[in-house]
Amino acid sequence: MPVVEVVGWVGSGLLVLSLTQTRVMRFRVLNLVACVVLVAYNAVIGVWPMVAMNVVLTAINLGVIVTLLRRRHDARAYVAVPVGVGEPLLAHLLERHGKDVRRFWPGATEDLLGAAEHAFVVTSGDQLVGVVLSRAGAATDEQQVLLDYVVPAFRDFTPGEFVYRTDGPFAELGTRRLVACPRAAATARYLSAMGFTREGDRLVLTRTG
Repeated sequence: MPVVEVVGWVGSGLLVLSLTQTRVMRFRVLNLVACVVLVAYNAVIGVWPMVAMNVVLTAINLGVIVTLLRRRHDARAYVAVPVGVGEPLLAHLLERHGKDVRRFWPGATEDLLGAAEHAFVVTSGDQLVGVVLSRAGAATDEQQVLLDYVVPAFRDFTPGEFVYRTDGPFAELGTRRLVACPRAAATARYLSAMGFTREGDRLVLTRTG
């Protein structure tokens, strides 16, 4: 098989693979790479309408990726809202994503909402992108994080940071120390990206603001 044809198949394969992604950023990156490959392939074989289309798609993907990266820490893009632990919305969310929740928080009990004292949802525009559950810790100014779950589409970002910020909803509770005991490596990495540091078998975030 000619090398040029291999390049075309690779580009087409990446394009198809990108369409199977549920994560927004992963979809855009794979789609961008596919479009760049297909620009080169179609330019070599002289199919100029396809070159033009893929150039436009490349520009669109780049624009969206830049916007997503700029907004990932922008308080105008994400809002953390305190809600009651008895809200039907929370029960629905945890039931709908139950398998995924247990994958990232294998220590989560069946009665997670019953164990929680505080709940916060994170939204981006009209989309609900995450939920954080906590209860009182060992000290009066400490909260134990029972769950920090992000829906798959936004898992390349850290929306939970808007709950943990010094001007976030935990501040209204007088919380200065947050403790989590994640059992999944991916969850530990996610929390570490938001400033949690390891203390023994726990991850701790101390808020000084």
